[in-house]
Amino acid sequence: MKWGYQTNTWGGVVGHPAGVTSVKDLYYLANGSTEEAVKDIAAAGYEGIELFDGNLMQYEERLGELRRLLDDHGLSLIGVYTGANFIYGDILEDEFAKIDKVARTAAAAGAEHLVFGGGAIRAGGIRDEDYAALAEALDRAAEVAARHGLTPSYHPHLGSLVEKPDQLDRLMKLTGIPLCPDTAHIEAGGGDPLAVIRTYSSRIPYVHFKDYGSGAFLPLGEGGQDFAAMLAALRENGYSGWVTVELDSHDNPLQGAAVSRQYINGQLANKA
Repeated sequence: MKWGYQTNTWGGVVGHPAGVTSVKDLYYLANGSTEEAVKDIAAAGYEGIELFDGNLMQYEERLGELRRLLDDHGLSLIGVYTGANFIYGDILEDEFAKIDKVARTAAAAGAEHLVFGGGAIRAGGIRDEDYAALAEALDRAAEVAARHGLTPSYHPHLGSLVEKPDQLDRLMKLTGIPLCPDTAHIEAGGGDPLAVIRTYSSRIPYVHFKDYGSGAFLPLGEGGQDFAAMLAALRENGYSGWVTVELDSHDNPLQGAAVSRQYINGQLANKA
């Protein structure tokens, strides 16, 4: 397996302000320097990065510069993370206009994966039909990714329709999109990440590792997650792809990345 790191620790997780009034411009964004993130991630010993769609689109007209930046630091572009509400018919075409643009740009930049988050929770609460709408939209999103040569997957997330274990199981029965488990989001939503990996191992082309403890997202080894058992479960099904470490925020992003890399080297290197 190969180890990557998400750049969102550099600047934290925000959204593009244009999306407030224009759905087609509603991107995730790490509000920091991608160049600094790439330098630090390489220094910490990782092999690739994942970007938010908004940070990718900052390079839309200068993809050669992004490719050179990655090449200069010996990193691959593993994938791009995007998302949408997915359940509101009136804005769906604008959401897919964005998704298609992101997929096209990600493919041109050399990415392998396109990861989708989302499934909005209405102000009035979740409706039963929202899961069918989300599933239909995710199947369409998977087709867009595949058309551009990218591997699609869905990332369960707090604050979406898919927080809890029963919600994930419900969605997975309705859609054919592969799963990108985020181990900390699964635990924070009341689930068991190891059980999720075992249940859906045949549908996992990509995975996010993040530790969790005392209600907080943490570098690997600082929480209570059993990553060695998760790697064993992935290997039992022949998994040999990327594992991306993600950490939404840290006072010192380079230090956070280094702590997780030291844990990988000391506890997981012979298991991956």
